[in-house]
Amino acid sequence: MAHDTFLKAARRVVKVEAAALTALADSLDESFAEAIDLILAAKGRVIVSGMGKSGHVARKIAATFASTGTPAHFVHPAEASHGDLGMMAQGDVALVLSNSGETPELADVIAYTRRFNIPMIGIAGRANSTLLSQADVALLLPKADEACGTGIVPTTSTTMTLALGDALAIALMERREFTPEHFREFHPGGKLGARLSSVGDLMHGGEEVPTIPSGTPMTEALLTMSQKGFGVVGVLNGDGELAGIVTDGDLRRHMDGLLEMDADSVMTPDPQTIHDTALAEQAVGVMNGHKITCLFVTKPDSRVPIGILHIHDCLRAGVA
Repeated sequence: MAHDTFLKAARRVVKVEAAALTALADSLDESFAEAIDLILAAKGRVIVSGMGKSGHVARKIAATFASTGTPAHFVHPAEASHGDLGMMAQGDVALVLSNSGETPELADVIAYTRRFNIPMIGIAGRANSTLLSQADVALLLPKADEACGTGIVPTTSTTMTLALGDALAIALMERREFTPEHFREFHPGGKLGARLSSVGDLMHGGEEVPTIPSGTPMTEALLTMSQKGFGVVGVLNGDGELAGIVTDGDLRRHMDGLLEMDADSVMTPDPQTIHDTALAEQAVGVMNGHKITCLFVTKPDSRVPIGILHIHDCLRAGVA
């Protein structure tokens, strides 16, 4: 029975917060667009501040902004009163969070933005609060019950604030045309960085690329395959474009008289290639889909090979 009680409480919390998020989505209006314009116009950073649970949410919002192309950092309001106000400057824009809109520790932050003409966006749950009254752009959270049932534990309100911060970050990201390649620049480590690695990051280039000109005897082609160590060799036409590829499978299919042939007679024409700007994860998908272990790399709209990518390169980098 106890487990049923726990599950009932958990489902109630999730449903209450989900309903609040729906109400938040429906409540967004021109003020949201004004907040986006204010941030886009800022020459400096977004300074995000909040106290208590709102402070934890503010830290996350600042981190999300920073990783999606909008420079931002968190300023603790209590520390701000002891010197950290200097972390704000003209050209910045402040994003200040407080469910009540009356958090005492925010007074110095609010006053500082007003004194030095730093634009301020306020997020709060009370329309006539000090924060929203002073803000250049006021984002009002819709009325919603806290999920605790007693109304004293910040739950629904912090969830709405967090979601609103995400909405701002993604709207800004889309407005800035922020791409996965840009995102990778801020996330070079770990699994996420690996997934966002480009083919150009992992490929072998220069002298390592196994290629031979059209008409090369198979005796020389085999030597190049052995020296380069990829188990393949690309055959180039007179324009330096990839006309075909000789693989181990091609060798097995032409065992009779192989050494008397040239590469053109043995190669598989028009092989699969991939652009250097493609994500490595996409290259793995191509290799798996065609049951191959290598891809020659080209520039977009070109058949001239500039590199080669082996499945093992992707696996070593953590792309799978």
